[in-house]
Amino acid sequence: MNFLIQLLGELRKLFGRRRTYMGYVVFLVMEAIILTVFKLPASQRSMRELIERNGLGFTEYYSSLTVTYWIMGFSMFLLGSIYFALVAGDIVAKESEDGNLRLVLARPVSRLRILLLKYSAVSLYTVSFVIFVGITGYAMAVMALGWDGGLFIWNFKMKVFSAFPRDEGFARIAMSSIGIGLSMITLSSIAFMFSCFKMKPAAATIVALSILFVDMVLQEFPFFKPYEQYFITWRMSNWVYLLENNISWAKLAGSYAFLFGLNATLFLIGYTVFRLRDFKT
Repeated sequence: MNFLIQLLGELRKLFGRRRTYMGYVVFLVMEAIILTVFKLPASQRSMRELIERNGLGFTEYYSSLTVTYWIMGFSMFLLGSIYFALVAGDIVAKESEDGNLRLVLARPVSRLRILLLKYSAVSLYTVSFVIFVGITGYAMAVMALGWDGGLFIWNFKMKVFSAFPRDEGFARIAMSSIGIGLSMITLSSIAFMFSCFKMKPAAATIVALSILFVDMVLQEFPFFKPYEQYFITWRMSNWVYLLENNISWAKLAGSYAFLFGLNATLFLIGYTVFRLRDFKT
């Protein structure tokens, strides 16, 4: 019970910072831009060609659900990662920089409990942010395109092609938003680990993003193709298997077990460094 009360206090502190809301504002603007472009004739011609080339009806699958998938699937890794790294890289390093941790550590509370509270807050922020993008993206898409229409999925890289009627498509989008949120916790974990080191918040953010983008770039080289299962971003992208016609639960379980194990390792590294740090001087 005390842990939950302290977690609520940590969340209030997290959402009391202005930079926490930067991502929300940017994504709302981006969603508005995407929907404006999707309404243009040239964009509709491109989507019509893609949908009809796969033997589906344009009027049925050029829908709010399909647009929501594009908003979430193609923007979260590139744009959302910036704000996850910013918040997670700030949560410990900023308090250390400001000297707040000295006061906190003067109380009868273990360093492990402090980090568990902060890590839990960052994880909740990550998942809730993805769900926020999914809800607002879908709401804006409904205003632009209406309720009707199914869900069309085409992901060449992950070899996923599927189509669903409206009700099942809505359920799949809801599932995938949770899947993306769980995947993005890994990026937050990387930034959180570096935040536990003796470095500036900006440095922790930049290093975490550098690791993510290097991983993404190396993955694009053809000679790394046989080793793609070892790349963090490839494992993070496996949320898209929730959108297959027949969900590959074995592949999903393998990928999320890999990510959760990595998250635990990153937390333990961060905790070890944090436990050995001297905050008195």
